[in-house]
Amino acid sequence: MNLRNFFLKNIGIRQTIIKNTFWLVSAEGIARISSLFLVIYIARILGANDYGKFTFAFSFASIIGIFSNMGVAEVLTRELSRNKENEKKIDEVLGLQVFLSISALAGAVMGSFLITDEFEIRKVLWILSFFVVSNSFLGIIFSFVRARQKMEYEAGIKFFQTFLNLVVVMAVIFSIPSIINISYGYLASNLIILVVALLYFNFYFQRLKIKFKKESFEILRISWPLSLGLMLGWVYISMNSVMLGYFGLITENGWYSAASRIAIVAIVPASLIVRSFYPALSKFFVSSKQNFQRTWDYLIELMILLAIPTVMGGLVLADRIIHAFYGREFAPSVFAFQLFAILTGISFINYPYSAILVVSGRQKNNFLIIVAGAFLNIILAVLLLPVFGFYGAIISIIISSLIILLVTVFLTRRLFLVVPFNWNLVKVSLISFFSSIIMLIVINYTFIYGLNIILVLLVGAGIYGLLLFIFYRLIFPDRMLVLSQWKNF
Repeated sequence: MNLRNFFLKNIGIRQTIIKNTFWLVSAEGIARISSLFLVIYIARILGANDYGKFTFAFSFASIIGIFSNMGVAEVLTRELSRNKENEKKIDEVLGLQVFLSISALAGAVMGSFLITDEFEIRKVLWILSFFVVSNSFLGIIFSFVRARQKMEYEAGIKFFQTFLNLVVVMAVIFSIPSIINISYGYLASNLIILVVALLYFNFYFQRLKIKFKKESFEILRISWPLSLGLMLGWVYISMNSVMLGYFGLITENGWYSAASRIAIVAIVPASLIVRSFYPALSKFFVSSKQNFQRTWDYLIELMILLAIPTVMGGLVLADRIIHAFYGREFAPSVFAFQLFAILTGISFINYPYSAILVVSGRQKNNFLIIVAGAFLNIILAVLLLPVFGFYGAIISIIISSLIILLVTVFLTRRLFLVVPFNWNLVKVSLISFFSSIIMLIVINYTFIYGLNIILVLLVGAGIYGLLLFIFYRLIFPDRMLVLSQWKNF
């Protein structure tokens, strides 16, 4: 099998999942890292206060983005992966997307008058709401190619999107830096990408039309429980950022967002792996319970292998990471980042369990669990903010997310959807823990610790990967890491 075929064609289950994971991780990784460095530069130019205003507006726009999609993209991926005939309904989905987008934008305008009296923030909020809504249309295209398990097309669009966004926003920062102009930069680059992507899809996949039918709302009836996705704490991060802005804690919101932005990038590998597994899980749930359980076992195993070093590394290296990226002005973000590292680990482990509820058609259960967690988060944040300051907003998310994880695992077990845990996963957890301990000991030697933080992280990742290889060869001699047994699919 030559490399071209391996990375551009679907040949087998193992190869297809690896190929899709490669493209998604490459595209999303580059996009998120590029976005992170762009945000860091914006924070350095604007300072904590103006950056707090920008992220306050961005967080509100992100919540508006939930209502502009309402889980339509997620349901579309599931339904198209199960039955190719459903591709004929994509025109109706586009019509529904137009309706949802107009409604969400109207909500953004009305909501902006309730959460802030400052016209500058309100204007930024409107612009960024347009930006977020335009991404919902890209989500429809991505759902189509994900269902066909052709993630290389999604990667191509995201590579172009990342490049153009970086060029446009950096040009704005260098020439006319302000939170309003930077927001226009984000919107302009995204609209260009959207037009190009829609034209490409129209000519190379299928003709696009916008149809408004009463039946279109049947999709919404199925999809709305997926509107909050699988992201748990990351939905709550935006909610609490809005709360901080609403209570006038603008500078604190800048510190809070500085830490959360890095943590969100850290979760990219996990979210992309789940996305790569999603079509296969949807297919196997219907066709093969044995392959369904086996695929899920590999997914939860990968999440454990990612969660433990991420949490431990985040706790130990938080000071170096924040000061290297943002400077001393953002020193209060160090402890915030350590708290977000814990939240990241909880989210990693929760992903596979939430995915099971969605794949099995129990998205309403998943939605209700997340909504209950959201209310708990808000109550806890209100109680903890006066005691712990803006750190209380993060502690409230950790508590809520941990409770949600426990409830989700309990429900998964009670419904007999999968065997949620086994002895192999205990061994995997121990392997990951001891590998992480050794990794941290090594990178804390003076000659490594004194390197640039990016090099330290890369060295740490390399050491961790090597240790995993050694432990897996000793404890799981029949496998090469997690993937080798996929040949039995």
